[in-house]
Amino acid sequence: MTTLTETSAPASAQGLLQNRWFQLLISLICMMAISSPQYVWTLFTKPLSAKLGVPLSELQITFSMLIVLQTFFSPFQGGLIERFGARRLISIGTLMSGLSWVLASQASSIGMLYLSYGLVGGLGTGIVYVGVVGQMVRWFPDRRGFAVGMVAAGYGMGAILTTFPISSALAGQGLESTLWQFGIIFAVIGVIASQALRSPDPMTALPATRVAQSTGNDLTPRQMLRTPLFWLMFCMMTMMSTSGLMVTSQMASFARDFGVANVMVFGLAALPLALTIDRLTNGLTRPFFGWVSDHFGRENTMFFAFALEGIAMALWLMTRENAVLFVLLSGVVFFGWGEIFSLFPSTLTDTFGTRNATANYGWLYISQGIGSILGGPLAALMHEKTGSWHPVFGTAITLDILAAVLALLVLKPWRRRYLKQAAIKN
Repeated sequence: MTTLTETSAPASAQGLLQNRWFQLLISLICMMAISSPQYVWTLFTKPLSAKLGVPLSELQITFSMLIVLQTFFSPFQGGLIERFGARRLISIGTLMSGLSWVLASQASSIGMLYLSYGLVGGLGTGIVYVGVVGQMVRWFPDRRGFAVGMVAAGYGMGAILTTFPISSALAGQGLESTLWQFGIIFAVIGVIASQALRSPDPMTALPATRVAQSTGNDLTPRQMLRTPLFWLMFCMMTMMSTSGLMVTSQMASFARDFGVANVMVFGLAALPLALTIDRLTNGLTRPFFGWVSDHFGRENTMFFAFALEGIAMALWLMTRENAVLFVLLSGVVFFGWGEIFSLFPSTLTDTFGTRNATANYGWLYISQGIGSILGGPLAALMHEKTGSWHPVFGTAITLDILAAVLALLVLKPWRRRYLKQAAIKN
């Protein structure tokens, strides 16, 4: 719905602001502005642990709080966005995300870090993420997988621009200066970009040449939550989130344990190089597999991508002491993971309609929060208790393969049956 706050631009700018490709670009920038809190977190674990004097498992609660609060409040945040408009809420979200780093730079205890980096950052990034995805499934009814994949790529790839600068700043300026300087930069960029956000004019005819997958049956969140199909998607996204967030949050730790973190690969240290490649593949996979799913089916694409991550993780563990393969396979792992953020929202909207798309995705996005707990502090605790990364990797690989099998053998026939029944009713 277009709100009064979103129609106040000069008449000369209305054409550009109502251009969906321009809205895609602006949404991409907003996503990039909030990506670093999650995707460069692993660089902060060692200096934060030393500064605050806490073990890794306790410190990783911060990461889990970031994701949990980003996701668990997303249904409520989605409802606010539906009511008050994307521009206002996403502006607040980008400001909160940047502010979280400024506040974290002053943290002198683990509790203060939880409140700043975890609480403020999680709520801010959640508003932006859910709001932007909700915008895209409306602006691009004919290319949902691709459009959602593109903005999700902004979230996955945004940290490409910051991984090496932040790594260098940590080494040269220290933890506190790095956090507050980059926090201000992220907030300024995000707030400025979000001023151009608009929702599609309901009177404007959008291309709909390939919306055959959509049911035309718009369910409210309450109706959607009563369907077993939603809970199947929820469980599958939880499995995939767990494996991917285990790698995202623990990578610096197991790279050091494997003895490859500081090995020079192609003239660069293996860990920051791997993180940079990961951000690239984690971003590229989202529009790529989103486009593939638009043409070859959501579940078929899920099967291939999920299995790819599981196989790559197994090879990664087997060749863990080879720094070159560590770097290269890390990119393949993220290429098989990041697409969940285009495939699941597209599949959800195809199935349950666009009218309540933002609020509906907010409920599915909670699975990311559960995955952050399982892949964050619980995975770190498993490593501490067993003294090995093998059970942690084994669990993640199993979840990947199970999700791939469920996509093809359970989700596909269930959704086909649901869509057929919905078409008959309409």
